[in-house]
Amino acid sequence: MTSRHRSSESADTPSERPHSLSPRRRTVVKAAAATAVLAGPLVAALPARAADAPAFLHGLASGDPLPDGVLLWTRVTPTAEATPGSGLGPDTEVSWVVARDKALTNVVAKGSLTATAATDHTVKADLRGLAPATDYYFRFSAGGTDSPVARTRTAPAADAAVPGLRFGVVSCANWEAGYFSSYRHLAARGDLDAWLHLGDYIYEYGTGEYGARGTVVRQTAPAHEILTLADYRTRHGKYKTDPDLQTLHAKAPVVAIWDDHEFANDTWSGGAENHTEGAEGAWTTRQAAAKQAYFEWMPVRPAIAGTTYRRLRFGKLADLSLLDLRSFRSQQVAVGNGTVDDPDRTITGRAQLDWLKAGLKASDTTWRLVGNSVMISPFAIGSLSADLFKPLAKLLGLPQEGIALNTDQWDGYTDDRRELLAHLRSHAIGNTVFLTGDIHMAWANDVPVDAGTYPLSASAATEFVVTSVTSDNLDDIVKVPEGTLTAIASPIIRAANRHVHFVDTDRHGYGVLDITAERAQMDYYVLSDRTSATATSSWSRSYRTRSGTQKVERTYDPV
Repeated sequence: MTSRHRSSESADTPSERPHSLSPRRRTVVKAAAATAVLAGPLVAALPARAADAPAFLHGLASGDPLPDGVLLWTRVTPTAEATPGSGLGPDTEVSWVVARDKALTNVVAKGSLTATAATDHTVKADLRGLAPATDYYFRFSAGGTDSPVARTRTAPAADAAVPGLRFGVVSCANWEAGYFSSYRHLAARGDLDAWLHLGDYIYEYGTGEYGARGTVVRQTAPAHEILTLADYRTRHGKYKTDPDLQTLHAKAPVVAIWDDHEFANDTWSGGAENHTEGAEGAWTTRQAAAKQAYFEWMPVRPAIAGTTYRRLRFGKLADLSLLDLRSFRSQQVAVGNGTVDDPDRTITGRAQLDWLKAGLKASDTTWRLVGNSVMISPFAIGSLSADLFKPLAKLLGLPQEGIALNTDQWDGYTDDRRELLAHLRSHAIGNTVFLTGDIHMAWANDVPVDAGTYPLSASAATEFVVTSVTSDNLDDIVKVPEGTLTAIASPIIRAANRHVHFVDTDRHGYGVLDITAERAQMDYYVLSDRTSATATSSWSRSYRTRSGTQKVERTYDPV
């Protein structure tokens, strides 16, 4: 999500780009000193346990389900001082067991791995030989200590006629902005085949830089902006202590992609808005550290080393193409200079775009889902009034003078978008649904081939965008009661963007995507209060696209 938190003197940030907050520059030396100061409190905060007894303090997780397998993950803390990012702790044997029942009596697979400081004592077991579309239960053990038991589920067989699929959909979970109640409510459903995390699983900022309306609800760790491998490991470790996140990971497999904040704000292939080359080290070193920690701490199976683009299949009903829109993209440009249309600029990179096009064309499933970290639908806001435009521009990272593009989204890379949408139209590839996060608002959109002539231009696909779990959205920036601005801004945004059927600028929550052969439906749920650990959840709205239409329509009941 494009939220500006850097002063304009940044060596890699054009001076014309806006910033909302201007915290002082922190150096690598200061960051290292802060890590040392934090080490004692972090060790002291560990739950009491027997001396030298291993513990599973960061939960269990599974991910990337296949018809015959799934990826299992955990992190063992072998000794009290072996905190995430510390580099401390002995090699530790970790065994695992998988069974058909929660009591683990009907065992189908077991094995062992060695957790070492080299991988921050995280371990992954990439299982094969399981039955398709089946619930399994698993547990890890080390040094006489057993983890809790978790549930996972395999994907349907590739040729299976699947009656339906149900996925939780989330993005943008900022620790300091509140509690992860969305995860708790998704876990409580008990009906998910998997859940999709569309990016910003963690945030890189230092404490106080990006809270809830400027207020820190709960402090992250480390306290400084994360820069080094130890920092990224520590931050991932902090997130994995959240009880609601642990609960959801223990109930269903996750399918995750990254966006910018797993690295730094507005990441591109050669840098980021929130990175100062030199003062904060080399970007290549920081990027490599962020990627290493991500793959250590996430149950993600990279198809190509160092990326998150890959494809999963769920029977004959759907396949899911997952994108990496940060590793290969050209640098974001200032809006209004015309270079957004430059064919030499890319958001996907040539190889990934060719892979996506080929996969969509070859697909023989009813639905083609695309896990997409930033909005692909065009979004013009130049016609908004000044009182609405300025806070919206601040949220989206736009020049507040009134230019109608967000160049961190596909709007800043229009040649890639035109090529992809033209490919869908020219090959009559239907039932393509983009599933998107990043923007901290909920949307339901048609994706027109040519936004300038829409609705005369046909829609090539549809898009469901989920709001943030906790990260600030429009009403938070303006600091008005929730729902105040949506009532005003939504009809204006829709009038300026006729392909937009729904936008909620103000609420936090999650989505539930339900798919049948006849339709793909997104149910939008909102939280009562992101700053409350006991926040309730309620259904807000639902939209669907019926098979063969490439159009979004409202439906008046959740599935």
